Amino acid sequence: MEKRVAVVGAGISGLLACKYTLSKGFRPIVFESTSTIGGVWTKTVETTKLQTPKAFYQFSDFPWPSSVTEDHPNQNQSMKAYLRMRWNLGVCGGGTGEPFSSEGKWKVIVEDKQSLSTETYLVDFVILCIGRFSDVPNIPEFTPNKGPKAFHGTVIHSMEYADMDYESAAKFVTGKQVTVVGSQKFAMDIAMECSNANGIENPCTLLYRTEHWNFPDLLPWGVPLAFLYFNCFSELLVHKPGEGFLLSLLATLLSPLRWAYSKFVETYANKKLGLYKYGMVPKQRFLQDISSCLIAVVPENFYDRVQEGSIILKKSLGNFGFCQEGILVEGEVSPLTTELVILATGFNGEKKLKNVFVSPTFQDYIMGSQEAILPLYRHCINGRIPQLAVIGFSESISNLFTSEIRCKWLAELLGGTFKVPSITEMETDVKRWDEYAKRYGGKYYRRSCINALQASCMVQ
Repeated sequence: MEKRVAVVGAGISGLLACKYTLSKGFRPIVFESTSTIGGVWTKTVETTKLQTPKAFYQFSDFPWPSSVTEDHPNQNQSMKAYLRMRWNLGVCGGGTGEPFSSEGKWKVIVEDKQSLSTETYLVDFVILCIGRFSDVPNIPEFTPNKGPKAFHGTVIHSMEYADMDYESAAKFVTGKQVTVVGSQKFAMDIAMECSNANGIENPCTLLYRTEHWNFPDLLPWGVPLAFLYFNCFSELLVHKPGEGFLLSLLATLLSPLRWAYSKFVETYANKKLGLYKYGMVPKQRFLQDISSCLIAVVPENFYDRVQEGSIILKKSLGNFGFCQEGILVEGEVSPLTTELVILATGFNGEKKLKNVFVSPTFQDYIMGSQEAILPLYRHCINGRIPQLAVIGFSESISNLFTSEIRCKWLAELLGGTFKVPSITEMETDVKRWDEYAKRYGGKYYRRSCINALQASCMVQ
């Protein structure tokens, strides 16, 4: 009997999951909550460009067209649908199978967002490809009476800004004193757009807490970053999960080279961007930031705008809140006067993933301990949740590349090429990866990041 596979989400990971399950003779049905395919690439701000060089961000069988000449393109042109699509659908819910029951099936309850009608699908396997950078905004917690309601201006999340078309977004910020809260790529992109709209007459303030390494490109001193950090030799420089004595000894002996790699990259960023001039030199090593998925390629001419005064960098040493006039920064007497605040504070991908499940038990299983990485073997299988995989939740320098490798691996698993270990063995393996992530991420450790050993994650 033909097996039915539900793929939830039609972004990069969903397209790949559909393609590779089809290649193994399964019958995928793809559910997407928006009216188009492409995931986060369908809603970007005008200045956003691909963070990864295009050679590292393309389908294995559908490369970028020759007409795309930029190394960091600003739009997605390589999408191709391999799938049967159900449009404008939201997945509401949960599983009926007992854990690891050969006869269990998932009950996928789907609501049509236009008619509000629901349908129920029984499927043999579910692949969740819902991503982590959309839908559920991460809003900071504020002390009583110091939240956005205390402010007489406007507060939005970057998600709302990205929902606007380019012309509407430009009009929205024009002529206003804008403060963007955040320090990662999206925050810098929005600050650039505010600078474009207002110049030095109404400078945009970028309020951030911690400096992280950012770069004009991923070619430090002309050497592709992949040659330093994303190959088999680079893996010998770090202690890896499950390594033996010899590999551990080699990583220890090569630690000076590991330091030299970081220093090589850091000096490039300092030289090219002049980070010293702006107080933007991070205290932590580059390896720590890349191991925590906290590096970024800055928008072109970003620090030129800082120098001319159309973007103001302001560091917050603690928490912040709101008052009538603007933002109260901890430790400062006077508020930061502003009219519009855009919270570029990211998304709560964990909450989004958790809420897909109706069962509280499965919600607990998929989240695991808040002090550890998400409990996913090979970053896609939870041993305690039967007949289900998660693709695209973990972050890397090239999410498309890692998602495609995982989809290939999962398709082989579903096709019977191999079997996963016992639950205990899978959980032990996850624990080893957690220890690795904490070792190299340090205080910036993130549950979802696999950057520095993404190749090892994929091939083991």
